[in-house]
Amino acid sequence: MTSKSSKGFSLVELLVVVAILGILSAVGILTYNGYVKGTKIRAAKAMMQQISLAQTEEYSNTGNYYSNADEGGCSQSAAFTRDIEINLLGRLTYELDPVTPVSQTGKEIGYEICIENTGINNFKIIAEQVGGGDNACELELSRNGQTSENDNC
Repeated sequence: MTSKSSKGFSLVELLVVVAILGILSAVGILTYNGYVKGTKIRAAKAMMQQISLAQTEEYSNTGNYYSNADEGGCSQSAAFTRDIEINLLGRLTYELDPVTPVSQTGKEIGYEICIENTGINNFKIIAEQVGGGDNACELELSRNGQTSENDNC
């Protein structure tokens, strides 16, 4: 009797290893994407808190809150965010790129922000995910500190 010795892997063994690596990669990518999304939401909420604090200072200095949209007029806009960055947060002025108009905040955290006037001495800060379309995450922070988010967050 002759015995045949094998020094390599069979095709089935290689396919099993490739399948396992594919499954592990898919799980890792999904987990990483969830982590990135959660981090961007927390960064947007922190920016909204910073804007709310700047609003308190604005009210102390001028007797009015800063807003760049009337009630119902806030929308994802790099120009609105840029105005807030310059007028309320004291960032240096800059021009928006006409091809891809995204504010500095939009580039950093992936959200554009607007302050909506909701009545006499009242405001609401709205942050909307850049490039999210109809499925964009939208966060809101009212003057009294109440937060809300839509179902896409």
